[in-house]
Amino acid sequence: MAGSSFGTIFKISTWGESHGKALGVVIDGCPAGLELSESDIQPFLNRRKPGQSIYSTPRSEDDAVEILSGVFEGRTTGTPISMIVYNKTQQSRDYSEIASYYRPGHADYTFDAKYGFRDYRGGGRSSGRETTARVAAGAVAIKILNQLGITFTTYTRSIGNITIDYDKFDPEEIFRNKIYMPDAEAAEKAGEYIIEMTKAHDSVGGCVETVIHGVPAGLGDTVFEKLDANLSKALMSIGAVKCIEVGDGIKAATALGSEDNDGFTTDSEGHILPLTNHAGGILGGMSDGADIILRASFKATPSILKEQHTVKQNGEAIEVSIKGRHDPVIVPRAVVVVEAMSAITILDALLLNMSATMDGICRFYNKQ
Repeated sequence: MAGSSFGTIFKISTWGESHGKALGVVIDGCPAGLELSESDIQPFLNRRKPGQSIYSTPRSEDDAVEILSGVFEGRTTGTPISMIVYNKTQQSRDYSEIASYYRPGHADYTFDAKYGFRDYRGGGRSSGRETTARVAAGAVAIKILNQLGITFTTYTRSIGNITIDYDKFDPEEIFRNKIYMPDAEAAEKAGEYIIEMTKAHDSVGGCVETVIHGVPAGLGDTVFEKLDANLSKALMSIGAVKCIEVGDGIKAATALGSEDNDGFTTDSEGHILPLTNHAGGILGGMSDGADIILRASFKATPSILKEQHTVKQNGEAIEVSIKGRHDPVIVPRAVVVVEAMSAITILDALLLNMSATMDGICRFYNKQ
């Protein structure tokens, strides 16, 4: 199977299945000398792991990470970093019933059409549990970016039609509620809505927003390697994401040029900065120095108890009700996944940018 690797210089390859023995990731291209231990990775995995609240699957995994290679005496060696997370509470018997039919909204049919078989135990490689490996890799990328002054504010923007009020935005509130909303009132309403839909044997979707602070101007390229194109690919590769917006996003389609254009100014030190940020920090495929603003919209969890129409592998029509342990909403656990994939993309762009000019190469090798 191709398609399990992402990145150019800072490159990750994930492996494992949702009901296999373990999942993991290999990172190639991490610079040597970074202080790194499991304690740097675990807090990010804890944000993603199941069983945290009534809004997530009751599958209870500790998702403890183990670094297998690439670190010596507490520092990265420049060689591939391999990390593993063992599956401990998978219950494959919960999925034996679905072996003969295709679940609505899942990759069952498309996987079967491509490979001629499918791992029906929770979806195999198509399962959201694969993102465990991405989050582990993203934690490494975020640690490097933080040392460069690049930080992330990532949160749930909306659940269903309940959207945060930016006038009530409190960054500290993000970690006070299990929905990861920066608006306490919206979080309470969203929680009630999730419970209501769960009782109705249904599920809900929503939107995750990330704001990336401190990205220097000039990252990305002008044609096929645009920064916004690569960020979009990174986020669209997350299961259940159906739409990506940068900056004003779809609002830009109805705005006039005079409303949408970001003028420029200079700060007290003479640095050029955009006056506004309708572009979301990216112009012509390259960062412009403003905050990068991204939104990823997630569809509702497809595994629901409500009866749905589908067919068996032989084409026989049936009505199904999906049993097992499933998230009533994907969004809260996906917040850290969006952050991780954004970080991996930004770090890769930074490393690629180091060779963009002769001046940069000469400075690095002390030839000026």
